[in-house]
Formats: sequence, structure tokens, C-alpha cells
Amino acid sequence: MTPFRGWAAPSKAAPLERLNFDPGPLDAEDVEIAVEYCGVCHSDLAMVDSEWFPTTYPVVPGHEVVGTIVAVGPNAKGRSVGQRVGVGWHSRSCQHCQFCVGGEQHLCGTRQPTIIGRHGGFADKLRAHWSWALPIPAGLDPAAAGPLMCGGGTAFLPFVIHDIKPTDRVGVVGIGGLGHLAVKFAKAWGCEVTAFTSSPSKREEALLLGAHRTVSSVDVKELKAHAGQLDFLLVTVGASLEWDALMGTLAPKGRLHLVGVVTEAMKLRTNGLLSWQRSISASPTPSPVTLMKMMEFCARHGIAPQVEHFPMSQVNEALEHLRSGKARYRVVLDADFV
Repeated sequence: MTPFRGWAAPSKAAPLERLNFDPGPLDAEDVEIAVEYCGVCHSDLAMVDSEWFPTTYPVVPGHEVVGTIVAVGPNAKGRSVGQRVGVGWHSRSCQHCQFCVGGEQHLCGTRQPTIIGRHGGFADKLRAHWSWALPIPAGLDPAAAGPLMCGGGTAFLPFVIHDIKPTDRVGVVGIGGLGHLAVKFAKAWGCEVTAFTSSPSKREEALLLGAHRTVSSVDVKELKAHAGQLDFLLVTVGASLEWDALMGTLAPKGRLHLVGVVTEAMKLRTNGLLSWQRSISASPTPSPVTLMKMMEFCARHGIAPQVEHFPMSQVNEALEHLRSGKARYRVVLDADFV
């Protein structure tokens, strides 16, 4: 079997190096995908840097894959050679637990992340269970669709699970890889959108993305001036924030929802929650059916991530571009293996 060719981190925070690896035999329910494009996500940096837990090295990052199926296992369903598909944070689930049977495969207890315990999409090929290899709608540009498979789905799921209405007043904290898509989703949903950012340079950009107004996410005085105005506040960043002041921007029965990975303990007084019947929640990346709905929504409304392209051979430059906070707003690698 011809080895797969990838770019792997050999140790913590080390530059990625070329790695050839044997994927083993193709599972009966898997598909093999020739990678065309792969988004670069902060979760990839977290794996390279052992930020969340000790990473097993070497690791080939990459979990926002778009490519063409080149091989299909004999028991794979509804997928064919030549079909363009996308794969996100998960690439397998058990298919028989209550969550899988109920259409919430992303909550399966044995779900398989694409870059944990296996090699991901910074490679010429990737394998995934057929149910997680999702057809790319014709209305989406495949060169920009990769970030939708993780970042897009993560920003979209809260609108679905919390039944956000077009009449709702929605705030988005953080205008970055997740946040810029959340603003676009909320605007297309019909909501009144307030963008919260710590960067003065992004306030005008947020308006161009579709926000109706912008607010500083770090100026307590400015946050208090918008007290009690929002029905839903989506936090897309992983930083420690002015949680009490942000919670205060919610109307009675409002909800603060986290999709950014906040690694430090949240310091929050409970009186603002109790007095106004507010709530806090969080969600991960979604199920295949929600990812499909999200892509269809994007195709219908002309929504695409704002991306910057690097050849995959310049993966270290791309990672540094993201790490330094210069990305506007998602980075995509173009596979250039020869």
C-alpha cells in the first residue's frame, strides 16, 4: 500500500515536518479522501502545543477537510468515488448508542475526533466513516468550505439547539474565526446583531460582516451601557472576559452560550443569573445532519468564511500566521503534494 504523506508535529510546539505513514487497510465502512483543501483551526494549534491535554506525537493536525473520494469500503453507504465531501472535527461514531440512533452522533461516548489518536488532514489523503464524510453542496466554493466543517458548524449549532428566532436580539463576542461566521449566520437568520470585540480595528469590519452595532468586550462602562438588551449572547473566544458585565447585557430569561474553549475558571456572580432567570450553556461541534443543514443554509444565503490561502508546503508559516492573531479570519491550506 502506498503510504499517506502528511505534515506532522514531532513534539510539543515543534515545527511540522514531513511524515509518511501507513494508514492500514481501508475499513469496510470508511471512505478514503484525496485532500484538496484543509482549514487551519485553533484546535490544530492546541494539539500541536498540548494545550488541552498531553498530545501523543507525532501528530498530523487538520480537521477541516474538503476533498474527493478515491476509495470506498464495501459497506459504505451513499458515497461514491469522485464525490466531493467534507470532514470536520469528528470522523467516526459508534452508530448504535442512543445518541447516534437519535441523530446526535457528536455526543456519542466513543466518537472519534479526526486528529486525536489518529492522523488528520494536513496530508494528501484522509479516511473517515462514510456518515461523517458529507457531500459538499453545489452552491459552496470548495476552496473556502473547509472551515465550515468545524468552525462553521460550531457557530451554527447554538442557533438550532436553542431555537433562535428572527425576532431575537443576538450578541456575538469575538470577531474571529468563529465569530465572523456567527455574525453572518445571525444576520441571515433575521436577528438584530450586536458584535462584541476587544479590537478597535475590528469594529468597522464587524459592521461590514452584518452586525447592526459594535460594543467593546473589555470596557465595563460600555458593556453596562448596553445592559438588559440581548436575548442570546454567543461567546466564540477562549479568553477570560468580564463575565458579570457580559451577563448583564442579557434581558430577563436571556442566555449566554459558550463555543470557545475557556481554559481558566469563569468568575461569575450568581445574583445576575438568579434575579433575571438567565442561563449559561455550551456546545461542541455538531452532528452530521446539522453540518448538512448548516452547509445548505450557507449555500442558500451566500455565506462563506473569509479565508486566506497558503500552500500546504508552507504549513508552518500558516500556523504562525494564525498563532500571531493575523488571520482574517480563517486559514486554508491548499494541498500541493507532488
